[in-house]
Amino acid sequence: MASCAEATPYYLPVGDEVEIFLAAFESRLPVILKGPTGCGKTRFLEHMAHRIFRESGSKSQEVKQPLYSVSCHDDLSYTDLIGRFLFIDDTSTWIDGPLTSAVRNGGICYLDEVVEARKDTTVVIHSVTDHRRQLFIDQTSEAIDAHPDFLLVMSYNPGYQSLMKDLKTSTSQRFISIGFDYPDADRESEIILHESGVDNSTAQTLAKVGVHIRNLREHGFSQGVSTRLLIYAGRLMKQGINPRRAAEAALIKPLSDDEDIQQAITDIVNVIWP
Repeated sequence: MASCAEATPYYLPVGDEVEIFLAAFESRLPVILKGPTGCGKTRFLEHMAHRIFRESGSKSQEVKQPLYSVSCHDDLSYTDLIGRFLFIDDTSTWIDGPLTSAVRNGGICYLDEVVEARKDTTVVIHSVTDHRRQLFIDQTSEAIDAHPDFLLVMSYNPGYQSLMKDLKTSTSQRFISIGFDYPDADRESEIILHESGVDNSTAQTLAKVGVHIRNLREHGFSQGVSTRLLIYAGRLMKQGINPRRAAEAALIKPLSDDEDIQQAITDIVNVIWP
């Protein structure tokens, strides 16, 4: 749980995403964040949750927990979101899941990489994302009206997902969507500078490396490189690791097991750091 004294998580806007999200929250419109891995979706949401619920002057500071995060996966069940009965001191006691806690108490419930969850699991969100703003729990026979400061946010990477893992239209059309991509080189170098602690020249060089690696998309490498990995490389360098070795550990090896792709990235690194 965040403290009012904590600093707002760092996030550098690349467009009007902050304004759109604030407008969505004021209107209680559920939001989907779409973009490639490591481009800042989760950090953005952490920033916005703190800004809305923790910054001085916020109308929603009474909400105890601003953000409930759920990492979605194939085994995520309905009860993982809603809650379940557990035996505590030989008594069957209902324990709220993260979605129920957010609906009941206020805050943002964040379903990260939502398309990885089973389809029958995500259907439960429908009633809290339309005019009803209610959560139905069969096990307790409850219909919980959403707290005024509840918001549901989901994210996924549309470029990575297959057609077998996509949101149903009946789900996606309940949300507004904010698109994310990797920042331009100037903004990315500023982010790397702030997050890794390297000097400005190194941050700019790492951002340049990111641009060159992403250009490999034209040669069959569809992933690109995340800002997160560029920051990791910078942090290794900050600790005294040689730039080429840091790039191997943080960029070349994590990005692909394909030898041709690894060699292409290595060639870029060798040109940048001869």
